Amino acid sequence: MTPPSDSSRTLIVLNPHAGSGRAGRMWQSLEPLLWEQLGELLVAVTDKPGDVAAHLDKARAAGLTRVISIGGDGTNHALINALADLNHRYPDAPRMIYGNVPIGTGRDWARGNGIPFNDPQAAARWIATAQPTATDIGKISIGDHEEYFLNIASAGLGGEVARRVEHIRQRRPWTFLTATLGAIIQRGATPMQIEIDGVPWYEGRAYAAVVANGSTFGRGMKIAPHADVRDGLFEVVLVKGVPRVEVLAAFQRVYSGTHLTHRAVMSARARSVRLHGDAALGVELDGEFAQGGSLEFTMQPGLLSLLA
Repeated sequence: MTPPSDSSRTLIVLNPHAGSGRAGRMWQSLEPLLWEQLGELLVAVTDKPGDVAAHLDKARAAGLTRVISIGGDGTNHALINALADLNHRYPDAPRMIYGNVPIGTGRDWARGNGIPFNDPQAAARWIATAQPTATDIGKISIGDHEEYFLNIASAGLGGEVARRVEHIRQRRPWTFLTATLGAIIQRGATPMQIEIDGVPWYEGRAYAAVVANGSTFGRGMKIAPHADVRDGLFEVVLVKGVPRVEVLAAFQRVYSGTHLTHRAVMSARARSVRLHGDAALGVELDGEFAQGGSLEFTMQPGLLSLLA
C-alpha cells in the first residue's frame, strides 16, 4: 500500500483539558473514526494557546494542508490568528484548510454554522465531507496591537462577561446567562463614540457594541441574526444606555433573534467600525478578553479557508 502524501495528512491540534476534560474524552472516540475517514493523522497535544503557531509552522513546512482543532475558545482563537498570520506571510502558497470541533462551554460558531459537536460519529462525518470555503474574519486594532477573531467581538457588556467567565473554572450551561444578567444589573452603560465606514453613527452611553461576523454568542444568544460570514460585512449591534428594565426586556428576545426591533437596540452593516470610550473598554473576542480605549475593527473578506 502506498503511504499517503503529506498533502493528504491532517494535523490535529488537541487540548485534552478543554471543557473540563471533555475534549480528551471525546478524542478517545473521535480518533479511530478520523483515522478511518481521513487517513494519517499528526496529533499535536497542547494546553497552551501560545504553542499553536509553532505547530502550524511545522505542519506547513511539512506540506500539510489541513488542520483540525479539538479544544475550547482559546485553542480556536490561537489557530485563527496563526492561520491569518500564515496567509499574510505566504500570500502565494495554498491556504491551509481549517476545521474546528469545539469542546468549550459556548460553542457558538458551531451553533451558528450547523457543525455537530456532541456526537463523535457525526463530527467525524462532518470533517470528512465538509468542503473548504473562503470565509471572512474580523481584525481588531488596539493601538499597535492587531488580533483576529472569527465569530464575534463585543465591547462593553461583552467584555465584562468575558472577564467574569474566564475566572470560573467549572463552567455550566447557565454560566454565560448568569454572567450576562449580573453584568447588566451591576454595571452601568459606558460612554462610547462609534463610526461605521468612516461616518459617525452613535455617541452616548451604551451597554454593548457588538461587531459580528457570525450570528451567535453567549451559548445560543442570536445577537446578530442576519450576519453572514461570506458577505464581506459585519453586522453591528448596539444596546443603548436606556434604563436597565428596558435592557432586560430586550435581552429576553435575544435567544430568538427578535431583539433588533426593540427601541433599546440599533443595528447596521459595515466593513469597518471605530469605537472610542472615555475609559478603557473591555472587549470579548471569540470568548477571549482584551481591553483598550480606542478600538478599530476591519473586515478581512475570505481570508481563511474553513470547512463548511
